[in-house]
Amino acid sequence: MKSKLVHHVIAAEGRPPWYRSDGQNCDCYIVGIAGGSASGKTSVAQRIIKNLNVPWVVLLSMDSFYKDLTPEEVEIAHRNDWDFDSPNSYDYDLLLETVTKLKQGKTVDVPIYDFETHKRVPNKHHTVYGANVIIFEGIFGLYDPKVLAMMDLKVFVDTDVDICLARRIKRDVAERGFDVAGVLKLYQRFVKPSYDTYVYPTKRNADVVIPRGLENLVAIDLLTKHIQRQLQERKMQSRWDMARISAPEELPSNVIVLEHTKQIMGMHTIIRDIHTSRHDFIFYADRLATLVIERALNELPYETRIVTTPTAKTVEGLGLKPRVGGVSILRAGGTMEIGLRRVIRDAVIGKILIQTDPSNGEPQLHYCKLPPTLCDDNTFIFLMDAVVGTGAAGLMAIRVLLDHEVPEDRIIFLSFLAGPQGLHAISSAFPKVKIVTSFIDPVLNTDTLYLEPGLGNFGDRYFGTENE
Repeated sequence: MKSKLVHHVIAAEGRPPWYRSDGQNCDCYIVGIAGGSASGKTSVAQRIIKNLNVPWVVLLSMDSFYKDLTPEEVEIAHRNDWDFDSPNSYDYDLLLETVTKLKQGKTVDVPIYDFETHKRVPNKHHTVYGANVIIFEGIFGLYDPKVLAMMDLKVFVDTDVDICLARRIKRDVAERGFDVAGVLKLYQRFVKPSYDTYVYPTKRNADVVIPRGLENLVAIDLLTKHIQRQLQERKMQSRWDMARISAPEELPSNVIVLEHTKQIMGMHTIIRDIHTSRHDFIFYADRLATLVIERALNELPYETRIVTTPTAKTVEGLGLKPRVGGVSILRAGGTMEIGLRRVIRDAVIGKILIQTDPSNGEPQLHYCKLPPTLCDDNTFIFLMDAVVGTGAAGLMAIRVLLDHEVPEDRIIFLSFLAGPQGLHAISSAFPKVKIVTSFIDPVLNTDTLYLEPGLGNFGDRYFGTENE
């Protein structure tokens, strides 16, 4: 059976944000599955995924990392004379880079290999990000020492060679367009010798050997329970600990608070008032967002520009050097998008959906959409959220941006209101990220962590609810 890659651009219930960028504290769990051709590796992997019953597992096939063949090599392959079962047929550099990034929690583009043209499909790939479990399967899944060292669990599927041959004939004839004679020729000339020489010896690298493949339901069930137990042990309950930390009175140096003018205090009075109508709430929230964003623009680099006036005179002024984009932490962060558009009309906006698990208070990443231009070298990102409480959602959102190769010093975090605990938590983890807010709420009620301090549910008041 041809392997299929489970593709996740988003990651429901993704990893907690409190892991180091070097991946040392990342809880991504990698399972390597090896075995002979048509031994049932993919079927075993898919059964494990089904038994785990979680939406954040990625199945990564080694078939995606075949090397592109030259035109001359393609002709040889069409004559069934090319050895696809040699370790030299795979791009181990790309494979190692991909697995390393996944282990570190970073986004990767996995190539799509076309078995008819024997090349990777140009300009197409699977984007994978945020998986907690990666199941990597292939005949050489336990072969390369560097890839092997990153595996948390190593599995070898040991199936009778005659059964493997029957499955391979059925698969290659039905799915890959081979004739029976061609399949037998490849098997006798390449597949069987490669299995004896390279694949079967990797059995000694396995932690678990599954005889008979998918038929061995007991072994697969035990393996699944082991993975579940490992994941459970890696869970962290850091949000509650952060909420209990006593924040120092002095704010971090990277935090910028708008001057408490009468205008600012007046707008905060209006949006805090429970009797304020939704129409007025939106109006003053948009005004306040505009002021926060204008203040954040002062933190960006400018360059000298000479312009010609309508009266044909030249004037020396300043121009914004980088591009500016916005990323909303949904749903409340979307309340600042209108303010961003008013200040920067052509700003590109991405969105991240992070929600709190009510059972343990942990933030969970459910959706991530970042246009490519947000992640280039000439763009500063305004990360927008209405309220910073414990800082858990902000930590995760910043971590997502860093995983997408956005430099830390190019992120400016914007909010209407912030609690000291959240500001210190974010500043401690990411000191190069500047934070701009309009007001500091001195008290965060640790008994109501799911409520936004001082403002109620900002997103509901701005966007309304289903009953409105």
